[in-house]
Amino acid sequence: MEQLNFFHDHIMLILMMIVTTVTYTMVMLIFNKNTDRNLLEGQMIELIWTITPAMTLLFIATPSLRLLYLMDEINNPTMTTKAVGHQWYWTYEYSDFNDMEFDSYMMNYEENNNFRLLDVDNRMTLPSNTFIRMIVTSTDVIHSWTLPSTGVKIDGTPGRLNQASLMLNRDGLIFGQCSEICGTNHSFMPIVVESVPINSFIKWM
Repeated sequence: MEQLNFFHDHIMLILMMIVTTVTYTMVMLIFNKNTDRNLLEGQMIELIWTITPAMTLLFIATPSLRLLYLMDEINNPTMTTKAVGHQWYWTYEYSDFNDMEFDSYMMNYEENNNFRLLDVDNRMTLPSNTFIRMIVTSTDVIHSWTLPSTGVKIDGTPGRLNQASLMLNRDGLIFGQCSEICGTNHSFMPIVVESVPINSFIKWM
């Protein structure tokens, strides 16, 4: 997630430079009093507005490709968990701990003391400050296991195992949603991950 934040700041800097340049050019064109109305060609300006966008795209693409590579790289995970998408709920498997498995359904939004359309009956519990390999698949249609606040989005495709690395830096609840339209109740299969200290996680297991 830190790398995504750095990439966001990098892109915002480039966007501010582009907006400043375009604004300056527009102001100069408005107030130039037609001094260049007889200019028919300009080899240098054509060269500049061809090379400059190409260099800008290069400055955007290079860190983007690097970040894509880093997000797909798995660094010796401490544990592996698996999420299986169904219409319209999730199944979580902890294969490292005696094949623990449970289903996670959205809670009835009419009940009190829960987050409407966001809370589930069985939350996925993960240890904080631990390298985790997250495997996602599906049994019926394409789903997408997504936690926006952590920068994680993994597609669940039937017959295919997709994986990504995950590390939660703080304790607490993390909310997400299926981010791939998967049918009538697509918006009613939320994701809730509870990040706890490693000792609490071991006791929970």
